[in-house]
Amino acid sequence: MRNPDSLTTRLNEDTPQGLAFAITAYVFWGFLPLYMKALAHIPAAEVVAHRVVWSVPIAAFVLVAMRRTQDLKAALLSPRTLLMGAVTATLISVNWGIYVWAIASGHALDAALGYYINPLFSILLGALLLGERMSKRQLIAVGLAVGAVLVLALDTGSIPWVALGLTLSWGFYALAKKSLPIGPNQGFLLEVLLLLVPALAYIAYLTTAGQGNFLTGAPVDTWLLLGCGAVTAVPLLIYANGAKLLRLSTIGILQYIAPTMIFIVAVFVFGEEFGRARMIAFPMIWAALILYSSSMLQQMRRSRPAKGSLGQG
Repeated sequence: MRNPDSLTTRLNEDTPQGLAFAITAYVFWGFLPLYMKALAHIPAAEVVAHRVVWSVPIAAFVLVAMRRTQDLKAALLSPRTLLMGAVTATLISVNWGIYVWAIASGHALDAALGYYINPLFSILLGALLLGERMSKRQLIAVGLAVGAVLVLALDTGSIPWVALGLTLSWGFYALAKKSLPIGPNQGFLLEVLLLLVPALAYIAYLTTAGQGNFLTGAPVDTWLLLGCGAVTAVPLLIYANGAKLLRLSTIGILQYIAPTMIFIVAVFVFGEEFGRARMIAFPMIWAALILYSSSMLQQMRRSRPAKGSLGQG
């Protein structure tokens, strides 16, 4: 039997393994635009289809190696779990599609903005849908994020749909994922399995129509499409295991690594313009994230003594 006190301590402490896993995953995601830029000449829908197809064997191998296939079998026999998995699968595929298109079409800065806004949107979702109370600093942080979006909208004359699309799809995905009654590794495999048939059907259609790039285009394209499975599944699986070994506050801070790296790559590698509106909007977002992080850390410090007095089985 597990010792409740030791389990509680482990949940409230960071471990070197967890830190290494999480940082590795976020650095992977930070460099992902470089990989996706190499696929910019291939339609986003085709890239997403290959991300799904080649993620399946990797995720399945990990689950078999961990001997955790029983939960997945139960999920496949549960109509309710399948329906919830279909919702999360749809949301993650939409997120992938927007992201791939954004990188390919010169909107990597908008992608970075979307992932910066995401934790603030999650706070708002928690307040609106789950009845979670927002602190004063969190309210100000959300207000700053809304202000930043308005600045960009007024400058361009249109809504920054790439940033908002990534924020909304990932925010609702994270919310729906909480209700999925299986672990993160099993959940990811369930999602790509549900997406596998439409992905294979789409690839088959492109091939018969002579529009596909897999095995018919340049050899490098075939290898890059094959590699989509690794760059999709590996960081997700590394992150899922690292998150178990870190405090929530640590995960909250580390999540800024990826959008910061995307921001740097967009400006200094892709040469995207960092105009006046972005010079106003991004500092507003960074200030919002500082407020959000300080509020989160304070809440964690307050709740830790209370958690320490409760045993967990």
